[in-house]
Amino acid sequence: MNEGEEIIRVAAKGDGITASGRHAPLAAPGDLLRDDGSLVPGPHHARPPCRHFPECGGCQLQHLDEETLAGFVRDRVVHAAEGQGLAPEILAPVHLSPPRTRRRATLRAINGGGRPLIGFHAEKSHRVIDMRECHVLAPELFALVEPLRRMLGHRRGKYAMSIELALTDQGVDCAISGLELDGLQQTEAMLEFCREQKLARLMLDQGFGPEAFWEPEPVTVTLSGVAVGFPSGAFLQATRDGEAALAHAAREWLAGAEKVADLFSGLGTFAFALSDATSVLAAEAARDAHLACKMAAVRTGKPVEAAHRDLFRNPVRTEELRGFDGVVLDPPRAGARDQIEQIAGSGVSRVVYISCNPSSWARDAVVLKDAGYRLAELRPVGQFRWSTHVELASLFVR
Repeated sequence: MNEGEEIIRVAAKGDGITASGRHAPLAAPGDLLRDDGSLVPGPHHARPPCRHFPECGGCQLQHLDEETLAGFVRDRVVHAAEGQGLAPEILAPVHLSPPRTRRRATLRAINGGGRPLIGFHAEKSHRVIDMRECHVLAPELFALVEPLRRMLGHRRGKYAMSIELALTDQGVDCAISGLELDGLQQTEAMLEFCREQKLARLMLDQGFGPEAFWEPEPVTVTLSGVAVGFPSGAFLQATRDGEAALAHAAREWLAGAEKVADLFSGLGTFAFALSDATSVLAAEAARDAHLACKMAAVRTGKPVEAAHRDLFRNPVRTEELRGFDGVVLDPPRAGARDQIEQIAGSGVSRVVYISCNPSSWARDAVVLKDAGYRLAELRPVGQFRWSTHVELASLFVR
């Protein structure tokens, strides 16, 4: 009698796979996939901690134990590299962010038959899961869900809102789109909500673009000891420990460099991490983030020169890079094809490439390889715990 096949690995989208290529959702390596499609849990199959799993789209991998979860992150990164003929000289251990450390998230809120539903979308659906617990959000963010639910409970009629939350130095920064305040009573009630919840800021988009409704003091995030103004919606690494791991890699790999270019620099996550020992050019296209970085550098006297520059339309050219000892870049998911070509031709000796997309990173890495760079080290990072989304830090040298 055929008892079935063993799950040998977890694919990029989270399904378990057997040696023959059969797929099974919610399967872990070591599970037995029977002929009828049922699963017999194996030694790496964990009990999901959250009642909403697997319905909620916020997590796909809560059924994996810690060892297997780290292995998934590692394999995603390594397979992307191997697919382009890249082999790191050093493959570092995986950094996994702990539960309840996510400091930014976007939730949805709708009127679900007379009561507000707030949470993430269901997996592969626009249906909203009414969040009653969450094992990835920082406690400060999750603590706002029930007060938001009570506040929206007084509203009638159809609504659909987006709620962006970020944890800042002053507390929770909240931005709501699709919430209209009708009259003085609703406005005063919202002001009282902000006071009671001690919000750092509330941005409201009532159909005419986001406007600051509540901001008792300037909102900042601290990056490597530097308080940087935080524009609403600005990019922020998902967890503090993940940011620290990536910044540590950049500092370690670029130690001794006198002048570094930080490309796609955002608020200055890597620029300020390097600035104690290095002069940094920080190039960023988003105007608000660029200005926040510039003002923080001026205020603190850090050797960071902030440049407002769209690196997709106007990459830093080969000849401009020749005076630099190193480059660090952290582009969006699309990667940095044109900018990498300029870096490859510059002769800069060290390139630190941070990526949230192993596929676009591997494509760009081939350009560096073909220009004579070696992939000296690769560090997989799992900031988005229990998600199929992975990140990495890499060092190229020549």
